[in-house]
Amino acid sequence: MKNTKLYNTVITNAQFVQSGSPGAGKNAALTGTSAMIAKMQYKPHCLVQGEIEPRTGIDKKHYGTKFELRLPQQWNKKFLFQGGGGLDGVVNAAVGGIPYHQSTATPALWRGYAVVSTDSGHEGSNADFGADQQARVDYAYAAFGKVTVVAKQLIEALYQAKPEHSVFMGCSNGGREALIATQRYPTEFDGVIAGNPGFRLAYAAVGEAWDNQHFMQAAPTNNKGEKIFANALTQSDLDAVVNGVVKQCDAKDGLADGIVNAWESCDFKPEMVENEIGKDKVALLNAVFKGAKNSRGENVYASWPYDAGLASDAWRSWKLGTSQTATPNANNIVLGASALPLYYMTPRDVNFDTMKFNFDTDVAKIAQMSAITDAVATDLGTFASRGGKLIIVDGVSDPVFSAHDIRDYYKEILANAKAQGHDATQYSRLFMVPGMNHCGDGVAMNNFDPLTALEEWTDKGKAPDYMLATGPSFPNKSQPICAYPKVATYVGGNKNKATSFKCK
Repeated sequence: MKNTKLYNTVITNAQFVQSGSPGAGKNAALTGTSAMIAKMQYKPHCLVQGEIEPRTGIDKKHYGTKFELRLPQQWNKKFLFQGGGGLDGVVNAAVGGIPYHQSTATPALWRGYAVVSTDSGHEGSNADFGADQQARVDYAYAAFGKVTVVAKQLIEALYQAKPEHSVFMGCSNGGREALIATQRYPTEFDGVIAGNPGFRLAYAAVGEAWDNQHFMQAAPTNNKGEKIFANALTQSDLDAVVNGVVKQCDAKDGLADGIVNAWESCDFKPEMVENEIGKDKVALLNAVFKGAKNSRGENVYASWPYDAGLASDAWRSWKLGTSQTATPNANNIVLGASALPLYYMTPRDVNFDTMKFNFDTDVAKIAQMSAITDAVATDLGTFASRGGKLIIVDGVSDPVFSAHDIRDYYKEILANAKAQGHDATQYSRLFMVPGMNHCGDGVAMNNFDPLTALEEWTDKGKAPDYMLATGPSFPNKSQPICAYPKVATYVGGNKNKATSFKCK
């Protein structure tokens, strides 16, 4: 394997692995990697690492698309591309774990898949690579095509056979990458799992700027006169909101159990808890949850649903953080404040302050990068005609990418297919997980197995009408997560048994 000749590709390592474990992922919080994977013991496999197109960038830094391919001794004749997360920049262990933090499902490598991962063309998880044109293109989409071709060549070199099925699976930015696979590499993959996909990354970054500005404006000051960003909404504020949501909407699915399955029917308004949080907090919530707008009142990023997972630690870590100093630690600031001016905006501006982003004049500056980064195409005709199957999974309480946004995108897929005379549910399904935050967490049934659902669909032709789910927030309870637009509806019996629910 080390001597395999590939165009403009350097194989840096090839070894047979008989034992050991993956350890904690380098950016597991952003990829949704399940905590259990770190302790799993490898089965015998061949590890190949390399770099595609090594070069020096315009900024005099080294660039190249690094990858890791693991090829099991007992191969199931399938290939899985493991998506990244955040701004990528690291090569995570290519094990193909279900990209949800609470998942206990068997990772792809242990099922016999050959699995590849990549850093998507640059090193480091910040946006500095935005200085280089090719690095931007590689992160946006090009790296995945390059790595797929190289991985399939190496697979054939070792096994003397081509994969019978090729799958792309990821969450967050990895979910966006998964949708890119259906849209820009439709002949390379016949199965795709897009988890909590940041499919409109550029516009989501605008949404982050909107939230950050409103939270900072509302943030109280400490005794030094410093704004404490995290305290714009206190834990008691968010608890009051969730209690109001549950009171108003929980029973709409037939059962008051803390899970708002009928999330689209939820008619909660923050005014309902004004006595608990005050008028100013009501106004803040309305501004944030109605989505980023320009001065004409037009949305420049999507609105957000009210749900039962909004008071969780994971929601706070993205939106508000916990810092009690003048330096916020919310992920939306730590990650978003650099990505917007250094990657998404043209021209990039190292001195740009996103707290001063103008929602009338600055939105146009993301158009160029949005065009290559955002996975918004709705014509999946080639992918579908080759038997491709797409599963999208999203958390209703995702604090990073709006659940309304992915729902509306899926509706566009359905509408485009209908206009062309076919039914997109024959090759695509959307699963909305109530209470779930970003790639897991929240107050939710967040332990499920989309890879098995995809296998049943691609291998046996059994389309998934639901996925069976459990979750640590609800011990000894199981429930179906239904394919959109249906929701799990209680029909009688033991409230903790999935058989007591039907998708309606």
